[in-house]
Amino acid sequence: MANELRPCPCDIGDRFDYGGRGQEVQVEHIKAYVCKPPASTDKAVIVIHDIFGWQLPNTRYIVDMLATNGYVATCPDFFVGQEAWKLSNDWATFNDWLKTRDAGKIDKEVDVVLKYLREQCGAKKIGVVGFCWGGAAVQHLMLKNPNLKTGVSLYGVIKFFEDRSSLLHPTFFIFAGKDEIIPLEQVTVLEQKLKQNCKVHYEVKIYPGQTHGFVHRKREDINPQDKPYIEEARKDMINWLNKYL
Repeated sequence: MANELRPCPCDIGDRFDYGGRGQEVQVEHIKAYVCKPPASTDKAVIVIHDIFGWQLPNTRYIVDMLATNGYVATCPDFFVGQEAWKLSNDWATFNDWLKTRDAGKIDKEVDVVLKYLREQCGAKKIGVVGFCWGGAAVQHLMLKNPNLKTGVSLYGVIKFFEDRSSLLHPTFFIFAGKDEIIPLEQVTVLEQKLKQNCKVHYEVKIYPGQTHGFVHRKREDINPQDKPYIEEARKDMINWLNKYL
């Protein structure tokens, strides 16, 4: 069966039953989900979704979590109206689907969102967080966008950007110890290249026993053995943002 090819293990985990506390807005040519904290702030975080798109309840849960921690948080539709991946899709078509959704070609959309956050939300210090496809996008942005302050890449696929490691901004990399798509050897090579070439602060952290998507695709209440790692990674993500924004 073609589905057994599964070039991405992103279907591991749970789809949250979560409605969201924010709202959907139109930002020039793209839609975005936005959640604001109770108190005014000049700090904002752009959340970059995985292959399941900007409407995935799990990702909106993270957006709302960031807002609860004092950030204007937004998850734009970086597929710009194109369909997100569905579990019912044939994995044999995944690579063709991915060609039209390049994590390294989101600069136009990021500029639009940055303008929105500055002009409409009063943001002066802006960071970025991304999961899987979005984690690779964070790596891309940390290498080239001067208008962001910091980034957190969660299980971003290293092979997309393995030849570049001169980061512009402090970056935190979260990886899972049992990730089928990102073997630990790749993480080791990434660390070696960062050590050689990176002039800014970075950190690479591996969470033992965890699988791809664990920070936003696993529910603590039905995976009790994973709960400490899920909570630790989310806390690490928030602490990193607090330090650099």
